[in-house]
Parts: sequence; structure tokens; C-alpha cells
Amino acid sequence: MELDGNLGKHGLEGDALVQFLTKGGELTAVKSNKWKKKSFYRLMDDGRTIRQESFIRDNTFSIDDIESIRTGRQTEGLQKYTDATLEEHCFSIIFKGKHKNLDLVASSKADAKRWVAGLRKVITNLENLSSQQKSEQWIISCMKRADKNGDSMMTLKEVMSFLHRINIQMDDMHVAKLFDECDTSKSGTLEGAEIKTFIDLITQRPEINAIYEKYAVTGGQMSAGDLQNFLQEEQKETVSVEYAQKLLDKYEPDCTGQQNERMTKDGFLMYLDAAEALIFNPAHMNIYQDMTQPINHYFISSSHNTYLMEDQLKGPSSTEAYIKALLKSCRCVELDCWDGPDGEPIIYHGHTLTSKVLFEDVIKTIMENAFKTSEYPVILSLEIHCSVPQQKRMVEHLTEILGDALLKRPLGTEVPTLLPSPEELKRKILIKGKRLNKLEAAFNNNNNNNNNNTEDVDSVSEEDEAAEAKPEGERGAKPKDPKKIEINLAKELSDLVIYCKSVHFTSFEHSHGKQACYDMSSFKESKAKHLAETSATGFIHHNMEKLSRIYPAGSRTDSSNYNPVTMWNAGCQIVALNFQTAGEEMDLNQGRFLPNGKTGYILKPEFLRNPDSQFDPNNCSKGLWFKKKILQVMVISAQQLPKLKSIVDPYVRVEIFGVPVDQASAHTTYISNNGFNPLWNQNFEFTVRVPDLALVRFLVMDHDTVLHNDFIGQYTLPFTSMQNGKH
Repeated sequence: MELDGNLGKHGLEGDALVQFLTKGGELTAVKSNKWKKKSFYRLMDDGRTIRQESFIRDNTFSIDDIESIRTGRQTEGLQKYTDATLEEHCFSIIFKGKHKNLDLVASSKADAKRWVAGLRKVITNLENLSSQQKSEQWIISCMKRADKNGDSMMTLKEVMSFLHRINIQMDDMHVAKLFDECDTSKSGTLEGAEIKTFIDLITQRPEINAIYEKYAVTGGQMSAGDLQNFLQEEQKETVSVEYAQKLLDKYEPDCTGQQNERMTKDGFLMYLDAAEALIFNPAHMNIYQDMTQPINHYFISSSHNTYLMEDQLKGPSSTEAYIKALLKSCRCVELDCWDGPDGEPIIYHGHTLTSKVLFEDVIKTIMENAFKTSEYPVILSLEIHCSVPQQKRMVEHLTEILGDALLKRPLGTEVPTLLPSPEELKRKILIKGKRLNKLEAAFNNNNNNNNNNTEDVDSVSEEDEAAEAKPEGERGAKPKDPKKIEINLAKELSDLVIYCKSVHFTSFEHSHGKQACYDMSSFKESKAKHLAETSATGFIHHNMEKLSRIYPAGSRTDSSNYNPVTMWNAGCQIVALNFQTAGEEMDLNQGRFLPNGKTGYILKPEFLRNPDSQFDPNNCSKGLWFKKKILQVMVISAQQLPKLKSIVDPYVRVEIFGVPVDQASAHTTYISNNGFNPLWNQNFEFTVRVPDLALVRFLVMDHDTVLHNDFIGQYTLPFTSMQNGKH
């Protein structure tokens, strides 16, 4: 393992675009009208780091931290602070997590194209590397940074620095002993083959070696028959030797191994990192569920206060927040609409210091990004605080910008008794809000009750956020009924509400007997939690007929989230969370919607859809839903965990979320000073009684005896999407 430049190991040596990035060039970073700074950017020799060189200081960022590259003026910053004539000069680097976008302007259209194409090529190439290749590239990168004088030789001091960089702390005497063993030339430095020997020593994986040696019985390597035995005995897969041979052909990197039809240990490691060996069932990666049932038969990934990037009191509002949510498969976004200057409605968190964004810009952003991740319908949940003239302006933007994507009239020729399916509503955008009349009016072109110039009054129910957040006296005298306020609603906007009509919730009996399938209520989290705990079966049957939207309490000014599992257990579909706030609740949401092609729609279990069902998540010992399973988990090891403030002391917590009786957790001991290759080999067993509603979360934490334990990483998936075996 050499310390020389390693672009060749990426397979990009000689590539013209990559050579362009390596040479680098000037780009202008844009943050505001006044903040526009030129710097020299280039791809470093490791092929995975971009350096920004300026007069003030140099900065770097990793290719691994890039989520996507956007061409043109697609971000809010570039649209605000650059001229439209520079459209083809602009591009943006979008980072993972909360790191702000990097908005850039190139000196020419050609350079902008080369930067975008080159960065995308490097990103794709890194993503396509095997786990082993990624590991090697990362180790080389860390070694090069530790090699201070760049002579491709490692002194003992540099080796100590390297170990610290890869998140492992060893006893100094032990490191010195290993160093001496590898320094066969006795030069006082490691170079070439000596470095490789040292790396091999510290990257040994005895847990993998033991498995491989157990099954590699054909001349010390795996034949297709050996691999078949492993798949059957360890992975619990019923497979043919032909299937095993296909895996061997696919993942064996060594030409000699391929010719001899043998899988080396390197090939076995590549297989273990492949989709076929993931804990997530590859059959669930694509759309595998029936998408033709009524839309209320699905859990729908949903966002609350979608326009906010941070907290609800003074955080920024941005179109970027809609992009991030939609690209994460969110299918229901919220728009709080208020009167803005110059007759143009705006979106922000009313009566707060949060910044404002134009309604028109938000609708443009939604149209551009609605169906990039999923083709299934998007619901716009409107909170209307606008005057009638600005409501009409909203209608103009909705109809002109969304065009045919906007659902303007019901499907079919008869008043529906069931909601349409996601499949029927593919690539459609639906409006959720108040409606002045019943949907029957949409089938009567000669509707005499209202005309286009009518301004009517409608009441907003207590469950609506507008009423809940309404300060006393804001609109004048306090209403006689504190549970209701009145708004003027333009008929044009009312007519766009088809299958998601907001109505007041009185009782399950009233909803069943008096309301239509397209009537839906919103519930504050406390109200929904109370119903889910005291009237779960009634709530479930209500959701078999209608859509329900749950939203966080107004007291969550920090944009924190509630536990969505309780609401899903009661069959609630639109369980809206603050997508901008990372944490356990959003992990559960992303895990729930991980399967089925990341469409943002998950078909509810049969017992949440069948009218004959008497399922109660709080008392579920009998019924078709009771499918008792034993989950046995062995936490074996981890590789190359990220370093936090210092070298980590990692432990793994396994958590089960689902019906109350299934809630459980267990954790390993912590491994001191080793985030590089900690080994636990600890077993846990869980009883899961309602697997169709269970989620399994693997949480990795850094143990701290003084302060709180720090989050390192997690992975959440539905119990029913797990597959057996070693992963």
C-alpha cells in the first residue's frame, strides 16, 4: 500500500474532467449581495477532498460529505443574489446534514459544466467503490495527512498520528513493538511493503476470518458449493449452486480466482458489503406493494412547518427546506400562507421572527422537485391566513406553475365513496384545506350556489394550527366560541380542494355517519395520543375510511418531534414531523419509509384496513395480527466509525419500536478508545408479537462517564424488511 497519489485506484487516471478538477480554478462563492468572494478550488490527489485556497485561509471538504450537485441558479441564494444572465455560470454543492450549501459562480459556462460533470463523476465513482476499496482509500488518505513532510515514509511519531486519525488509541509500547516488527529494513521508518504489513496487522478482522475459514474448504478458498453452504447455513437462504456461482462471478475481484471459480477472502468481503447481504431485504428496495388501494390505506411520509430550516421562533424560512423534504420522499408538505407586500402572498411561521419566503417561489420549487424521488402524489397542506385578494393570487400561482400536475377536479364521473389510489393519482399534486361546499358541487357545472366572485365565510376547527396558535384579540374581538375562528375564503381556492377537505372532528360516530370519505381532520399530537391510547380501535376504523393528519404541539418552539409510532399503530396516515430536526423520531420516519422504492407510501397492514378487524395496539394478544416472532441479534463488530471530539468508546444499542408490548431495547458494553474496529460479539433476544408494525433501530453511541453519551450513527428499518444472516 503506497502513499502516492491514488486517483488511479479510483479508476479515473487520465480522465480529462478529473484532470480539470485536479488542476483547479477560480470560483466565486455567493452568500449575499455584499458577500461574494473568489477563491481557488481544486481536487486534491487523494481524489476525495476539495481544497479552497484564499488569501485569508485554506479550507477543505470531503467529496463524501456532498449530497448532490445542482446546475444553474436552483438554490434560493443564487436566485436572490445573482443575475439571471449568469444562469449557466452557476452551480451549487449541496452537503449532507446541516452544512450550508456552497453556491458558486464560474468564470464561463464551459467551466461551470466541467466542474459539475467532474464532481458528479468523482462522486459516482466513490459511491461505486466496494467497502474494501473505500476502506483502503480512507486509510491512505489518513496516512497521507499524517505524513507531514510528504516523503511517503512513516516515522513512529507519524504512525501514532495516523492511528489517532483513524479513531484508535493503542498503548505506546504496543505501537512501538508493531512498528519494529514491520520495520524489516531497520531504517527507523516504514515504507512500501512495510506500510502494507503494518496496515494488515491493525486491520485484521478475526470475526470474518473465522467465518471464511469455516466454509472455505476447497483448497483454502470458497468454491460455489462452499458459498452455497454458507448461504444456506448462515444466511438461512434456500439457494442453488448456480445462484452461488453468480455471486462468485459478480464479487470475486481476483482474475485468478475467477478463472479457478473460487472466491477469495477479498471477494467474500465484497459480497458481505453488497445488496444481497444487507440486513435490509433487497426485494423491498423497489416498489413491491399494491399501490392501487385507497390512499387512506397507506402511511404517507409527511412534513410539518416544511418551510423552516431550524426553530419556529426566529429560524430561517427557505425553499431549500422543501427541496430537502421532497428529495427524502416526503409526500405531504405544509405551507403557512400570509399576506405579503405588493399583493404577493408569503410563507412563514406567523407572529414570529422567522424569515419569509414568497408563496410563488415555494410553488415553483415544489413543481421542480415533487417527483424526482417518487412519482406518487404530493399533498400541499395549506394554512390560510391571507385576505381574499391574495388567496386569488395563490390560485393563479398554483394553476399557472403546477399546470396539469395540479388536481383541479375529481377523477371519474360520480361522487366518490372511496378515495382514489396512489397509482391513480400518480404525478398529481393535491390541495388540502377548507372547502365551502361538498364535492358534489364539482360534478355540477351549473352550480348556482356560488359564483366566481363570491367571498364566503367558513369556520376553522380547534384542531387546525391556525386556531390553536391564534393570539387573543389578534383579529379583533375574541370569538364567542373559543374553539372557532372565522376566515374569509375565496371560492377559487376552495374549489381546488378535492380529496383533502379539512373538517372539524367531533367524534368517530359523527365522522362515520355525517362526513364523506374526502373529509379529513387534523389532530394535535396530544389529542391524537389520547385517542390512540383510549379509543385505539375506533381511531383505526376512522382511518380505514378517512385520512387523518397529526401535527406537533405549538409548544415545540425548538421544532422538536413527537414519537410517530403511536400514531401509526392507530392507523394515522399523515403523521407530520419537523423534517429539519434530526433525532430518534426522524430516524423512525425514514426507517418506516425506507422500503417500497422510497415512494413515501407504505401500505398499512391488513388488520388496519379490514373493517372486520378489532385490532387494539394496547391489547393485542389475540387476532390475525398476533404473529409472535423471536428476534435474535448478535452484535459482532464495527468498522471505521467517525471520530467525534476525541477517540470514541463505542457501544451499540438495539431498539424495538412498535405496539407497547413489543417496545424493548438492549445494549452492548462499550469498547474503550477504538472506533476503528471495535469487536463486541454480544447476543440479544427480543420477542416481537406484532411484527407488521415493528421497527428495529441499531444505534451506535460514544460512551461518556462524565457528560452525556454522544450519537455516532444509526440504522432503522421495518422488522418485516429484515433478512436473516450475517450483515
